[in-house]
Amino acid sequence: MSRGRIMKSIIKYILVVLLVAGFGQANAQITEKPGFGKYAITGATIHTVTNGTIENGVVLIEGKYITLVGNNARVPADFTKIEADGKHVYPGFMDSGSQLGLVEINAVPVTVDSREVGNFNPNVVAFTAFNPHSVAIPVTRVSGVTHVMTAPSSGRISGQGSIMNLWGYSPDSMAIDARAGMVVSWPSSMKRGSFDRRSDKEIKEEFEEQVKELDDMLDKARFYNSMMEAYEDDPNGKEQPDKNIYLESMRETVRGETPVVISVTRDKDILEAIKWATDEKNEDLNVIFYNVQEGWRVADEIAEAGIPCLVKALYLPLRPYDHIHRPYENAGALHKAGVKVAIISGEIENVRNLSFEAGYAAAYGLGVEEALKAVTINPAQIFGIDDMVGSIEEGKMANLFISDGDPFEPVTQIEQVFISGYMIPMVSRHTQLYEEFLDRDSVE
Repeated sequence: MSRGRIMKSIIKYILVVLLVAGFGQANAQITEKPGFGKYAITGATIHTVTNGTIENGVVLIEGKYITLVGNNARVPADFTKIEADGKHVYPGFMDSGSQLGLVEINAVPVTVDSREVGNFNPNVVAFTAFNPHSVAIPVTRVSGVTHVMTAPSSGRISGQGSIMNLWGYSPDSMAIDARAGMVVSWPSSMKRGSFDRRSDKEIKEEFEEQVKELDDMLDKARFYNSMMEAYEDDPNGKEQPDKNIYLESMRETVRGETPVVISVTRDKDILEAIKWATDEKNEDLNVIFYNVQEGWRVADEIAEAGIPCLVKALYLPLRPYDHIHRPYENAGALHKAGVKVAIISGEIENVRNLSFEAGYAAAYGLGVEEALKAVTINPAQIFGIDDMVGSIEEGKMANLFISDGDPFEPVTQIEQVFISGYMIPMVSRHTQLYEEFLDRDSVE
């Protein structure tokens, strides 16, 4: 290695250390501890999502759970009262497509834990790499996002996404569902762009080979699962099959217990993915589509297949002749066709903007009520956790927030967030910088 390259490596290392130290200092400044106990939110308009809107309502929180939702209910004397007259209470938002906690700075490789070597990594679980002390987490939760599905992103089978609360000191204390979905990147059956010189025949052959590799992996997992189940049902006198960490990780997937989250974008590829997902051999799979940027082109076909979709609302059109509004209208078009839709950010540091993604979708055809469902109960139902989160109901986890208005409007302030019953300090690196520069010394 040349001296110049050595010096560059040393400089990069020093920069990384300084960055990490800076983040540590930023987090260290957030010293206020969350409250936990018994809380009564009174006088607010409660948007339950599943049971309508309650004016002048009361929400009781005891420990981690909501214990009462009602109108003019009596508040027990031992509850801390939070007067919210004129305010609004909403379920905490869920971003079901992000890499929050897995990536700190994309340009600094040592802070990126979302990618692994190899094309098939079903054994990779986001939960194990999740950083509960990421600076982006406080920034995200004070915006009303209380839990996320964060997932790896490399290879054909990227690994398993995890649904995490955004408060806690360890992944174990934050996990709602550590193995929420097996993430698959669907191979493209189209040209990658004007620079792609492959013939149609070459594209078709490459696509079919990649699908075959995916099918082969699933077939191996099915066979492995049947062997293990046969042994587990009656181990007497049988030799235990050798464990395979890759195939073991896929057992819940091939049993339909853990969904397959397929990242697919273009209309032709979506149709190919529908054909694959609805094939008789894959009827055991629980399929979810992710990204689906041209879903509006094939919305009826997606609806007929009964496949829910996780979609962004802010991105550039994929074709130069598409109207600039098409991305905003995608979620509304899918919903109108009968597809269950969840709005995602697809971001790392900007998961905080999830409410604005939903706001754009609401304004361009989805509507406010459905947009609210798309960041609360819909993703919870899609991932099978609606018994815990997604609405304000008795017995559910106390993931909610208090705002002074419509959370889809940029001027609205999120005044208090609760996550798993914890009354979260409304402090983040962004609020610290705001306060610092608001009170800065004048410069002569």
